[in-house]
Amino acid sequence: MIKLKGSGVCSGIVIGRIAYIDRSAPDVRMVRADDPAVEMKRVEEAKAVARAQLSELYEKTLEDVGEESAQIFNIQRMMLDDQDYNNAVKNIITADKLNAEYAVAVTADNFEMMLSSMQDDYMRARSADVRDLSDRLIRCLNGKAQAENSFSGERIICAFDLTPSETVQMDKSNVLAMVTAVGSSVSHAAILAKTMGIPAVVGVGRKLSSEYNGELAAVDGTDGVIYIDPDENTLAELEAKHKEELKHREIVKKLKGRSTATRDGRKINLYANIGGVSDVEAVIANDAEGIGLFRSEFLYMEGKTLPSEEVQFAAYKKVIEAMDGKRVIVRTMDIGADKKTDCLDLEPEENPAMGYRAIRICLNNGDIFKTQLRALYRASAYGKLAIMFPMIISAGEIRTAKYFVDEVRSELRAEGIPFDENVEIGIMIETPAAAVISDILANEVDFFSIGTNDLTQYTLAIDRQNPVLEEFYDPYHPALKRMIKTVIDNAHAAGIWVGICGELGSDPHMTDWLIKAGIDEISVSPSMVLEIRGRISETEASI
Repeated sequence: MIKLKGSGVCSGIVIGRIAYIDRSAPDVRMVRADDPAVEMKRVEEAKAVARAQLSELYEKTLEDVGEESAQIFNIQRMMLDDQDYNNAVKNIITADKLNAEYAVAVTADNFEMMLSSMQDDYMRARSADVRDLSDRLIRCLNGKAQAENSFSGERIICAFDLTPSETVQMDKSNVLAMVTAVGSSVSHAAILAKTMGIPAVVGVGRKLSSEYNGELAAVDGTDGVIYIDPDENTLAELEAKHKEELKHREIVKKLKGRSTATRDGRKINLYANIGGVSDVEAVIANDAEGIGLFRSEFLYMEGKTLPSEEVQFAAYKKVIEAMDGKRVIVRTMDIGADKKTDCLDLEPEENPAMGYRAIRICLNNGDIFKTQLRALYRASAYGKLAIMFPMIISAGEIRTAKYFVDEVRSELRAEGIPFDENVEIGIMIETPAAAVISDILANEVDFFSIGTNDLTQYTLAIDRQNPVLEEFYDPYHPALKRMIKTVIDNAHAAGIWVGICGELGSDPHMTDWLIKAGIDEISVSPSMVLEIRGRISETEASI
């Protein structure tokens, strides 16, 4: 038995087989090929396998995500027949008498370099497609066509790391748990695991590798441990612990249907955080009273092109209708830092967490921002929508953002398109600057939502994506508590409500303090709604 210890992200105990997601580039060596005809035949056979894979991926993505995201696989299928690409591969094989794998790899390098240097945004984006397609061809050539990042049946997903986009696009019905070698418990991939209610462990170390693919394993998300090839005693202990967890969940389920209020009768709005349309089912199942954070950026991370107004409108409308009159707070696009996307041509940064991201991108790209705002306001006609802007540091940013809002509202009126005239506008308080001047910012908006994940990392000067700093990351730091209390007091003084949507809201150890500090709304992972409702019901609001 091998025991690997990390940080537990989402509680729960599961037993199953490992599916290791390997994102490493295929190993390619230069080998002399005396018979070019044999190598060319291998290339054609590999292309046939790749074409079949891409067709299957297209159909699956079309069904799960939609036409816009699925088109990427159509583009790659067309690349298989690109004459310039195929001629380049053929020339290396026939003229230099080298193996097919090497010919494809060199061609990929050359085409990727050429496309990435072009001025046209569309052509630059295709450089990543050439690399993806070429890696697929090489895997087909070296007999590893089935060793892709896909799996069938229920599996424990293991990887060196998982990006947020990889996490959000997983088939949740087949994911028993997620375990990564690196990563932080407050990374966005970890937060998404919580949203999906999947037991997860991060930072177990580099001993977790592809050699364990297919092995039986047990994951304890509560203690942050994965046991590979567990012995009988370990399985028995985990089974007993699992029964206790199930017993606790049954007790918590009895809180369904109850209003969320403190022991002395103060009403608290208890909402849930989501990353996409598919998460709404968990929100409803766990009896949340609304959605306190819809991370709209994941619509931008699902494909290679920007999501159109219609794609966004359909997603927002579906969520708003599903919530049946309950408030849905959508955060405008928060791309940047660890949330990368191929649909925006963003330059690499030395310190992306404090770089060009979120509202800064939106205010500099009015056409992209207005597309999202139009989709949001159109969807507002179908329920109760609120919009909030992330990474705000000044009143001027809010006024500029509201200028775009006014433009969109005027356009929709002129076009005769219905929308809610009373959509609440709020901001995320996630920078120390916003917290310090929250008395000024409160005069510009209808509500605050405190994003404790970023607020903590900026206040403590700790990169929350860096696992080495995990031991220094203190979400209970007195400086952070002072900031939260200041924000709540300033909001109430201005007559607006204030919520919390960061991970601190899901921490049962903080519930009592937040209530006594005067918080009006708490938004948590769907799986934590009933747990926090129980904590709130045991709390006295008065100090």
